[in-house]
Amino acid sequence: MSVIDDVKQRLDIVQVVSEYAKLQKSGRNYKALCPFHSEKNPSFFVFPERQSWHCFGACGTGGDIFSFIMKKEGVDFAQALHILANKAGVSLVALTTPEKQTQNKERERLFEINEAAAEYYHHLLLNSSVGETARNYVARRGLSPETINNFQLGFSPEGWDTLKQYLKGKGYGEAELLAAGLLVERDDKNSYDRFRNRLIFPIRNIQGKAPGFGGRALDDSLPKYLNSPQTLVFDKSSNLYGIDRAKTAIRQKDQAVIVEGYMDVITAHQHGYDNVVASMGTSMTDKQLAILKNLTRNLILALDADTAGEEAISRSGEIVDKMLPVPPSFYGWVKYEDAHNAEVKILVLPRDKDPDDVIKEDDSQWQKLIIDAKPMIDFILETVIAKVDIASARDKSLAAEKLLPLLFEMKDPLRQAHYVERLARLLKIDEHVLGDALRRFRAVERKRKANKSLPAFTPVAPSLTSSNPLEQYCLALLLQYPELKAESTGLSPDHFEHTENRELFVKWQQSDDLASLKNSLDSALQEYLESLLAKALLTVIKENETTRRETFNDCVNLLQKNMLKNLEVKKQELFIEAQMGGTAAHLAKLEEQGIEVSKQLKEVFTKLDHRRRLARRDGQ
Repeated sequence: MSVIDDVKQRLDIVQVVSEYAKLQKSGRNYKALCPFHSEKNPSFFVFPERQSWHCFGACGTGGDIFSFIMKKEGVDFAQALHILANKAGVSLVALTTPEKQTQNKERERLFEINEAAAEYYHHLLLNSSVGETARNYVARRGLSPETINNFQLGFSPEGWDTLKQYLKGKGYGEAELLAAGLLVERDDKNSYDRFRNRLIFPIRNIQGKAPGFGGRALDDSLPKYLNSPQTLVFDKSSNLYGIDRAKTAIRQKDQAVIVEGYMDVITAHQHGYDNVVASMGTSMTDKQLAILKNLTRNLILALDADTAGEEAISRSGEIVDKMLPVPPSFYGWVKYEDAHNAEVKILVLPRDKDPDDVIKEDDSQWQKLIIDAKPMIDFILETVIAKVDIASARDKSLAAEKLLPLLFEMKDPLRQAHYVERLARLLKIDEHVLGDALRRFRAVERKRKANKSLPAFTPVAPSLTSSNPLEQYCLALLLQYPELKAESTGLSPDHFEHTENRELFVKWQQSDDLASLKNSLDSALQEYLESLLAKALLTVIKENETTRRETFNDCVNLLQKNMLKNLEVKKQELFIEAQMGGTAAHLAKLEEQGIEVSKQLKEVFTKLDHRRRLARRDGQ
């Protein structure tokens, strides 16, 4: 039995969910106001017999005990496993090597050191005579005492070893302080404080731990802003400033606003816009997006006027070959939207103003900018077309050439058709001409990707424990036969009811090969991956490529059927319970949803029946 199965067997989903929501008995199930969005009538249900949950309201999603903790706590699978393992009394030590256990202890020690440094810096800002300059600065910036305390702002004095001597006095060694990035080592091996005469911003992760710091110079020192270096616990590209304080508001408002700087976040929070986080001056990374996607699918990027225009124009010919959710350009954002059913909007700031400036001058203007933020694709099209001479055939051709890859990344055919029509209208060309050009581009891209060489690998063989054989069999096919990736477009994370399978599928989508997939997994999922690689498949599948494709497509259809059937069964249960004491509106909504699911089920059954008839005919 895997540690994942062990945790599932020891914990009851009703008990775990009841720690976060007030559950009421409803027939054989339980209901509550959804803990993920605001509502007046319960649309959130827990199904004890299936050990699952589902929100039939605004969320429209569900899952098992792992997905609930991931969504509620805003953590990834590995962190959810640790939370639930602690609740269940399951040890995860056996999953880690002695080296990994040592590294974990070192990480906790660095967090402890950073916490001690944050408290020291904060004390100096509030209470020391040397902190007066910093106190005057935050006063000029309009920060309230409550805000200063909430974000634990601090001050690092001019001395070369003030922090060093303080922390050594607390029992921390010089080597540890260097490892935390708080000291800089000279060529002669002596060290000094990294942050000197700076306003200090502790950077906290979503759990509230401080992996590093940012510091703003209070004199003419350069750089103006200085961050902690890469350490065992700090990676600038993996953190979002303010996420610890913003996570609840982001989930409740189902929206995150992404700015660049520390002060932008702090000022926004002080004025009640508490769903704002900062990328700390960098482009958004896949790791930062992975944090946000557990909280919301609605993102607003606040860009200054110059940056926004340059981004749309200079990167409009750039294609991102890596799998989602890496968004180094607008093309990556389109992929992100499609893969996660997300919406990304662009908020263009007034020229030469930061969010901090806008909010302090008139916070109602900031609210208007949020409301007026444009969907990203509309913004890109309008920005690019604004640079085009509509009277020039060459300009039209160049604009279409730049924007066709953007349209190609849209996998939703209705969305793609909408923007083909919109672009044709903006360029004043025939929609069919643009559609033909897109089809030619698609054919070239498919040929290019089909010609890419696929790396070979050799599976290893521990035993497999089963939680959902069909889901595991489908994953085993994908893992053992990489060429099936081209067949997987109809498969989505929603097809996997069990979080470990869903998580592994998402990681597989994001990886270029097996080696990169393994490197992206924590130890529990690595163990699970090895079991799937060792799963014995039929000899005929190994020998026949056509059979592999047909078997995989059958798996996809069956997974879709099971997903819809399970949802229909849940709705039927609730429908019966509602008939016994529900409102007319609630009954009507459930009935409408049930009918829609039945239609989808009929389509799946028809497809499977057609496949069976063809198979029988070919066998005669």
